[in-house]
Amino acid sequence: MSNTKHYKIILSGGGTGGHIYPAIAIADELKSRFPNAEFLFVGASDRMEMEKVPQAGYAIKGLWISGIQRKLTMKNLMFPLKLASSLLVSRKIINNFKPDVVIGTGGFASGPLLKTAVSKGVPSLIQEQNSYPGITNKLLSKSVDTICVAYEGLEKFFPKEKIILTGNPIRKDLLTAGDKHIAGKDAFKLIHSKHTLLVLGGSLGAKRVNELIEEKLDFFETLNVQVIWQCGKLYYQQYKHYNDLEFIQVHAFLNNMDMAYAAADVIISRAGASSVSELCVVGKPVIFIPSPNVAEDHQTKNAKAITEKDAAIMIKESHLDAEFETQFKVLIESLEKRLELGKNIKKLALVNATKDIADQVEKLLKKKM
Repeated sequence: MSNTKHYKIILSGGGTGGHIYPAIAIADELKSRFPNAEFLFVGASDRMEMEKVPQAGYAIKGLWISGIQRKLTMKNLMFPLKLASSLLVSRKIINNFKPDVVIGTGGFASGPLLKTAVSKGVPSLIQEQNSYPGITNKLLSKSVDTICVAYEGLEKFFPKEKIILTGNPIRKDLLTAGDKHIAGKDAFKLIHSKHTLLVLGGSLGAKRVNELIEEKLDFFETLNVQVIWQCGKLYYQQYKHYNDLEFIQVHAFLNNMDMAYAAADVIISRAGASSVSELCVVGKPVIFIPSPNVAEDHQTKNAKAITEKDAAIMIKESHLDAEFETQFKVLIESLEKRLELGKNIKKLALVNATKDIADQVEKLLKKKM
């Protein structure tokens, strides 16, 4: 297939980094294959994709859409109006841009856009990051051409003949993060003779994880553990004074994630799909603390898919007081346990995900010719 062809490609998804970054990774891979292709992102007009996508060098249009809340709220009463508006705007976008293919990475913005594209016969692919699909992708699965998934066993949610196991797209610089341990510690000016704990709460932060770390600072010090603590931008003002302690570094964001992963001996993380995929590639021992406040409790399901293979530890938020110190102490004091978890989680990595998804997009483009 000639890579000089002027393809037009729409990518839709957003609401969280877990939906946006995979879409950007897929676009980057397709752009390297088809330099003349034209890309357009479609997201929710009031969410982080409106900032992150232009930063990555792509055009984006916003839809007036939001998810359905679990309790009766004003937002829910507005939902039918927002949906009607989004379907109308999606129709205009498809008619004006005339895409050769549409790609959805989940989140409520991708629903109206893909539904409209499919109704107009545009080849379509969705990428499901979680082990338990969101409602948008479940609804779309009946009508799209291809479904790229990151976990086995999704036949119970999607038509089996459409499923391709690819994994989740991850940043290329993470592929070698496991080999840069010394460089990582130097990048953060850490003490080489101490164990390093990396704490990840997502870009906004995780309230209960932050409370746990604050509670356990003395405990970490007694174990001779230094901490890189990514507390999130919502919590940075609250916790930044702990930077005064010699063994703690508090960050709102970590821009050099590859070096943070490289420096870590143990990682504490939420269990969002993108995080889980990255941690598999990095191959370090992980304690997952899933967020209980997400749709269908999918973070717990993501973490279980790893812990069932003896490749990580999971502690529910409600069990932290009873279990955390014991589990953490065992991990820090047992090199054998750390190596075993690191080796097992790395076996679950699907490192060619971005390339494999782009291959599926190419197949759809060929079919259209």
